[in-house]
Amino acid sequence: MRIAIDARELSGRPTGVGRYMTGLLREWTRPEQRHGHVFLLYSHRSVENSASGSVRTLPGTGGTFWEQRTLPAALAADAVDVLFSPAYSTPLFTAVPRVVALHDISFAARPEWFSWREGLRRRVLARRSAAVSRRVLTISQFSKGEIVSRFGIDPAKIAVIPPGIDSPIPAAGEADPPHLRLQKGEHLLYVGSIFNRRHIPDLIAAFTQVAARHEDAWLHLVGDNRTHPFEDVTARIEASPVARRIVWHQYAPDEALRALYRQARGFVFLSEYEGLGLTPLEALSAGIPSLLLDTAVARESCGDAACYVPLGSISAIATAIERLLYDDSARRTLAAAAPATLARYDWATAARDTLALLEAAR
Repeated sequence: MRIAIDARELSGRPTGVGRYMTGLLREWTRPEQRHGHVFLLYSHRSVENSASGSVRTLPGTGGTFWEQRTLPAALAADAVDVLFSPAYSTPLFTAVPRVVALHDISFAARPEWFSWREGLRRRVLARRSAAVSRRVLTISQFSKGEIVSRFGIDPAKIAVIPPGIDSPIPAAGEADPPHLRLQKGEHLLYVGSIFNRRHIPDLIAAFTQVAARHEDAWLHLVGDNRTHPFEDVTARIEASPVARRIVWHQYAPDEALRALYRQARGFVFLSEYEGLGLTPLEALSAGIPSLLLDTAVARESCGDAACYVPLGSISAIATAIERLLYDDSARRTLAAAAPATLARYDWATAARDTLALLEAAR
């Protein structure tokens, strides 16, 4: 089969979907693989992962017009058998069979988190993409339920395939980047784009309480600000009495991110809506316990290997952070539950099941 992949998320600085595709392509293109398929990667600019398949760079900006007009023409010319669209939407008018991945549908569940134009674009394209595709792939039972209830998609059309997890543990003997100033102490880490639903102001407020009691406590935030309505993260940090121990890395290259994970003692991710929540699982794979908001998807993803707090209680968050950083007994309990949780997230399994879905969609 000639399998086409919308590879735009592999260009530039790959984040969530880009890392997801990197994991699948790594498994599909291992030398020992004998599936016989050809992978054609389509993007509007160069792709770092070019060794994983043949890259087609198509003119345009990579926006909706590119997806809906430029990409379908290229698919027809290349006579592909199936298209995998891993990032929420797919060409609506093409004869090529399609599989689309909807990791979550926050733009439909909570439209107030998006500008009206962006939210409308996402809702229309995602709903129509799910309707015209042969199969819909998602990464949790929670997201499947959301797609069924909000988009009216037949549950039998939706496949739940959890991704694998790549451990962020640094390579043996790797030195810390010289530009990264790492202080001694107990470090709390957040990694992920900053959205309103992830409640960074609550995290800063709760950490401020903890840091007032513990002079060795540090908080590292990693991710760019994508909030809507806009939240001034810089102002929140500067207003904290412990601002010097709150470090915001708006972008961290791989070597810096590995160093931050290596020094972290606890991970925090106060998100009220996710398709799964990958960064807490990455932290868990590095032996770092997490603090999460108590949501259905958080319980599904991390089970007994995380601790949970209710939305909006700064004092409860502060108490939980303190336990995460300083209570060795609580940390041992969470660590004991980690192997069973992580066993559900395997790249070889995810790649095998996703490839079978693509083969059946032909």
